[in-house]
Amino acid sequence: MKLTYPACFYPCEEKKGGFTVEVPDLPGCVSEGDTLAEAILMGTDAASGWVLDELEDGKPAPKASPIERITPDPGGFVSMLVLDMDAYAEKYGEKTVRKNLTIPAWLNTFAERNHINFSKVLQDALTELYQHRQHA
Repeated sequence: MKLTYPACFYPCEEKKGGFTVEVPDLPGCVSEGDTLAEAILMGTDAASGWVLDELEDGKPAPKASPIERITPDPGGFVSMLVLDMDAYAEKYGEKTVRKNLTIPAWLNTFAERNHINFSKVLQDALTELYQHRQHA
């Protein structure tokens, strides 16, 4: 799932050439970088972490404001951040949930004889289904 959020960029007073980045749609989501490129990367990382926390808690990702509705403080400018939530969750997602499942006995016997990891198979299948539905 790809998400976009407008972000406000401000020159850092302490770091020459550095920028602070704030994401208005994600309360408290602030980061900075020594250069504009680094600030974009750091802002994207911070926003992705913020959204992942929400998703892992079963909440939806906040809706992004239209860029034209975001007005930065004097001296700042607005640009969009693009979040690749699938890639970020795969790399940094930590929260797991235990599920109980029911399958036919013959399938259980087959899986156990072949040393199949039930959790891995289910996770791979659900990930594939999720990705398919996101692109449909």
